[in-house]
Amino acid sequence: MISITRDDFDVNEVIGRVRRPDMGALVTFLGVVRDDGGIDVMELEAYEEVAVREMEAIRDEAFERFPIMAVEIIHRIGRLRVGENILLIVVGAGHRKEAFDACEHILERIKESVPIWKKEIGEGGERWVPGESHGGDA
Repeated sequence: MISITRDDFDVNEVIGRVRRPDMGALVTFLGVVRDDGGIDVMELEAYEEVAVREMEAIRDEAFERFPIMAVEIIHRIGRLRVGENILLIVVGAGHRKEAFDACEHILERIKESVPIWKKEIGEGGERWVPGESHGGDA
């Protein structure tokens, strides 16, 4: 599943959907809103149709490059507070190295090419984060 949503997600539920008996590794990345010096809220905006298409292409690319069995990516948009979930990537593979490598590749590609932008809002005002198309602890 590849999705962009305004709703929070249940990490364990997603892992449960991906998990299979023939997998030896499930690697997850969970990006959250961090207080990066006075941040209260982060607003995430996306060109949703293009963002989903790009994340699907990134998933397909990961399947071509790495011997993995499953990938799920969920990215939130909207107004999020410090500590809230932004991005979940779950990769299932036969072995941990392939799962870790694929997960890192997917994360970097999302940051490079998916049209999602973040604005940090806090005591000092608000600012669009330059040079990133993705939010969170990435």
